[in-house]
Amino acid sequence: MSKLIVVDDDPTGSQTVHSCPLLLSWRVETLVEGLRHPAPVLFILANTRALPRRDAEVRLRLVCRNLRQALNRLNLEDWQVVSRGDSTLRGHFPLDAQVLSQELGPFALLFLLPAFLPGGRTTVGGRHFLHGRPVHLSSFARDSRFGYATSSLAAWVEQKSGGRIPQTGITGLHWKEDGNSDRLLTRLAALPQGAVVTVDASEPEHLRRFGRLIRQRRQQGHQDLCWGAASLIDALVDPGPQTLIGRDWPALRRRDARGRQPGVILVGSHQPGADRQLATLLTAPSVKGVEIPLEDLQPGTAPTQPTPVLAAALAHALQQERRTVALYTSRGERLRGDEAGQLALAKAVAQLQETVLAPLCPGLGYVISKGGTTSDTLLRRVLGLDRVALRGQVMPGISLVQPASPPPPSGQAGLPVICVPGNMGTDETLLDLHRLMEPEHHRP
Repeated sequence: MSKLIVVDDDPTGSQTVHSCPLLLSWRVETLVEGLRHPAPVLFILANTRALPRRDAEVRLRLVCRNLRQALNRLNLEDWQVVSRGDSTLRGHFPLDAQVLSQELGPFALLFLLPAFLPGGRTTVGGRHFLHGRPVHLSSFARDSRFGYATSSLAAWVEQKSGGRIPQTGITGLHWKEDGNSDRLLTRLAALPQGAVVTVDASEPEHLRRFGRLIRQRRQQGHQDLCWGAASLIDALVDPGPQTLIGRDWPALRRRDARGRQPGVILVGSHQPGADRQLATLLTAPSVKGVEIPLEDLQPGTAPTQPTPVLAAALAHALQQERRTVALYTSRGERLRGDEAGQLALAKAVAQLQETVLAPLCPGLGYVISKGGTTSDTLLRRVLGLDRVALRGQVMPGISLVQPASPPPPSGQAGLPVICVPGNMGTDETLLDLHRLMEPEHHRP
């Protein structure tokens, strides 16, 4: 069986598949176990988007070299690698694709498919859109670390590569003009090694056609590298029917002797949409908001809410009041300063999250985590996991994971965690997820 290996720059990119392992560790032994799993796809959650460029490169090279060892140990030859990036074009591109090419290649062509259809991210005529609007007009294009000034994918590649990959040398794959598969295969075969090809995708049929194209090229002996968002995975592998459709959502929650256990909803993302989702969530009487003031974590400032106070507030709400807690960083406060300052502050938030939340996890019924770095901290550091099992999607683009280890002797499954990408959802999303998990608070 062919294995699709996805090196993900964020923990939330498995938004269209299910029933496969997500690895939070890239030790050779862990990679070997992941490759042995019967699922056709394996995710390695490298989370490089949260790192400075140099650290991201070091981590990617380690992931690739360990992966090469694991593949050799298993004598696995039928595999394909994908660099999973952001549907709103944030991240370390082209660094991630270049490192994978150097360590696991060479590859014939680099295909770019950043579409994510359930989230309204489409590419038409080589231009990328968010809900029909050019993506460079969105708040994501103004990201302080990964901003950009164009919705043309070819121009974006030139900008992100510092001109090393000129847009004049980039090929566009447009399905209206490229309907004849034989001519398309011939045209692609004539491109120089490593050439960049942008791929239009605005409907499921485009994904199916791209998947057939890649399979045909593999049959011809071409090994390509694909970079893209979650819909790219749909194009390359069929995960089978969705497993969470029709589930009894409250049955997923853990329980104790007193019945239902409350949950925690973590909001670390500072995208404008996350701010609105949090504001809507806090209107629910069943949710108690606990704020982490960002100014407490700024270098040179005196904390106004020390860690013990925050931990006590969380414990009281969860254990005494039996209320679900929304734990969030201050809104209206963006990560200030240069990139180093932003990353230092993000690290401080992660450390605080680990300190105050880890002791309380055994008493939680579920966790909803908003934001990639927030989800990574929760899974890797708070819960201490090196892998999780992807159960499926609770809503389009929003996945539920659980610890991959077998249930304890009690038979109770591991803590369910719902991972919500920072760039996903409507203003009601977090509240709707809370209602799914705790419908008893929302009956008419």
